[in-house]
Amino acid sequence: MSLSGKTGLIVGVANKRSISWAIAQAAEAAGARLALTYPSERLEENVRELAAKLSNNPVLAPCDVGSDQQITDLATTLDREFGGLDFVVHGAGFAPADALHNPFVETSRESFRVALDISTYSLIGLTRAMVPLMEKRGGGSVLTLTYLGSHRVFPNYNVMGVAKAALESSVRYLASDLGPKSIRVNAISAGAIKTLAASGISGFSSILKVYREVAPLRRGVDTSEVADAAMFLLSNAARAVTGEILMVDAGFHAMGLGGTAELRTEN
Repeated sequence: MSLSGKTGLIVGVANKRSISWAIAQAAEAAGARLALTYPSERLEENVRELAAKLSNNPVLAPCDVGSDQQITDLATTLDREFGGLDFVVHGAGFAPADALHNPFVETSRESFRVALDISTYSLIGLTRAMVPLMEKRGGGSVLTLTYLGSHRVFPNYNVMGVAKAALESSVRYLASDLGPKSIRVNAISAGAIKTLAASGISGFSSILKVYREVAPLRRGVDTSEVADAAMFLLSNAARAVTGEILMVDAGFHAMGLGGTAELRTEN
């Protein structure tokens, strides 16, 4: 799963618990030179502190994925620093607090717009801006992060579930568009992990408990396991894989009821 000699952009690092941060660490360990972004001044310090722990002098740049101009400026910076790009990791996601705390039927038009813009459209805008840089490398890999709430109802996930469903559909359409350019587009659907984003979901601890009880592996997953799967999708080992949603959730998605042991006990 070597990424030696490759350059990559990673969006979505917020703190040390971020899945994007785990992917950044794994990618650098695999030999990649990285660029990390921060969406605001409030998070800039966090990202700079984490970037200092990487040894290969990562490029740091501001990028609010809700701004087309900042995405364009980011592409200009990466072209200057790298002269091309081999992969993009899109870990951006956001929904206003009211859209997570209130019943889904009360989702406002504005909250819906913001959630879909930041969590879904940003993949399209970011990918479009980076395509010319990946073409300079003869192709590349785009990876985004999703969750099972795109297919099933999870308490208080609400509009983010809709945004993730749209994100997964976007993965397939982008894969179709960009395949002729040798650019692959995939997603990882990670199990429940207590990230900064997850901390805004009421009752998330209960969801973690259910995962451990129901998943075939009888446990949850951690960010390093998601990062290992990401290394596969970003590397040449996955050169024939595109338009895929890879489940990394200890098998939870496969279950309709509780685990087989509990079912046998009841019988």
